[in-house]
Amino acid sequence: MSIEIIIVLLSLVAMLTALIMDKMRPGMILFSVVVIFLCTGILTPKEMLEGFSNKGMITVAMLFLVSEGVRQSGALTQLIKKLLPQEKTSVFKAQVRMLPSIAFISAFLNNTPVVVIFAPIIKRWANYVKLPATYFLIPLSYVTILGGICTLIGTSTNLVVHSMILDAGMKGFSMFELGKVGIFIALAGIIYLFLFSKKLLPANRPETTNEDDNDSSLHLVEAVIGPRFPGINKRVREFDFKRHYGAEIKELRRSGRTYTDLNEVSFREGDTLVVLTDDSFIQTWGESSVFLMLANGKEYEPAGKKKRWFTLFLLLFMIVGATVGELPGIEQYLPEGIKLDMFFFVSITTVIMAWSKIFPPQKYTKYISWDILITIACAFAISKAMENSGVADLLAGYIISLSHDYGPYVLLAVLFIITNIFTELITNNAAAALAFPIALSLSTQLGVNPMPFFVVICMAASASFSTPIGYQTNLIVQGIGNYKFTDFVRIGLPLNIITFLISVFLIPLIWPF
Repeated sequence: MSIEIIIVLLSLVAMLTALIMDKMRPGMILFSVVVIFLCTGILTPKEMLEGFSNKGMITVAMLFLVSEGVRQSGALTQLIKKLLPQEKTSVFKAQVRMLPSIAFISAFLNNTPVVVIFAPIIKRWANYVKLPATYFLIPLSYVTILGGICTLIGTSTNLVVHSMILDAGMKGFSMFELGKVGIFIALAGIIYLFLFSKKLLPANRPETTNEDDNDSSLHLVEAVIGPRFPGINKRVREFDFKRHYGAEIKELRRSGRTYTDLNEVSFREGDTLVVLTDDSFIQTWGESSVFLMLANGKEYEPAGKKKRWFTLFLLLFMIVGATVGELPGIEQYLPEGIKLDMFFFVSITTVIMAWSKIFPPQKYTKYISWDILITIACAFAISKAMENSGVADLLAGYIISLSHDYGPYVLLAVLFIITNIFTELITNNAAAALAFPIALSLSTQLGVNPMPFFVVICMAASASFSTPIGYQTNLIVQGIGNYKFTDFVRIGLPLNIITFLISVFLIPLIWPF
């Protein structure tokens, strides 16, 4: 075993430990590992920086802006209000109306803004029709994940794997190629939620703070702590929240527990704070990454109809344009150097949205999740380091030796399990980065088509159902639904198994070895 292999293996173990322990933001953890590889000569400066100029990473950045434009247009707010029945109904009937539509939407938009918009509206609606909101919030997060696996742009993980395939000199995914298996997983997952979510999810946990007890000029706001909140890991009594934000913390919710005695509690990302404040709080901090979500139970005036329709037209233009651009024979009619791919159309859409002020162009940097982008860029470098050092070949050879009598089908299943465990414990993009070079080496050593292994990475890395920490949308609904960690395990583990079985069965049939 060479010194390079030892350095990479030790660095990866340290990286996984730091990610699981949540020592700092994932982007900085991965960047620290990449710097180690640079200092030891495993990566050249060019290889280290290639991820930061990768087309897939830049596409993800612009999709954040497109999603923000759709959010600020009010189109999604109006849609969810039409989907929710306004009279007495059952949990099953309400889920049938909303879950498939939300899955469809999330196939083309970033999951986080979809959940940020829909979660408070659904919670308010559930209270109005006297149904437990807890029957809807985890399913909301799950269907955004299920919808995301059906298209190339549905989740950043698909774009990351697609870009890694292109960098390896092979043809990547078309817009709807992953839907050949993703749509079956999504349908099975939605049916599962229809049948079992009410049985497996808890009834409403009571709110301990009452709006009626407060000054009429003030009201309660739910605020989910984001990554840039300056008080993370500080005790509540050590951080003057009222001086910073002009609001008084009434309670803190975490993992199904509600804390009203806050003296010894420390802030963590994903905590939900119930704060007493006035109308200026949401206006001031609503577009800040300090909080992932703010909700005060009030209705907001949507944008005008013309703006909403124009936004939806731009979204349709982007999707249809990228799909048509992939059709065979199109390239021969284009000038040299022009490729009508998703990057081309998302660039045009972003610029038009900015100039038409669908999102405020002066604040565009606020709407981009920089930590996710840095994680993705570093993921490419870590993947390259695993190839350069021989770690990928070593791990692939070890996996093959464990199951040499069973062939590629068992190896596909093993790769799914490894990737899925990574994504539940760390992040989806980091999981894909670790799994991709192993998949490439597996297919090379076996002499088989690598595409089934690449597709299974996409499915496994997105299937974060069993913990609230693997996917940001799970973290958001955990706080506002006051769910316990075990709630995700109970309903999510069967969904992981469903995804595994469909993936391992269907993928080799659609993309033969």
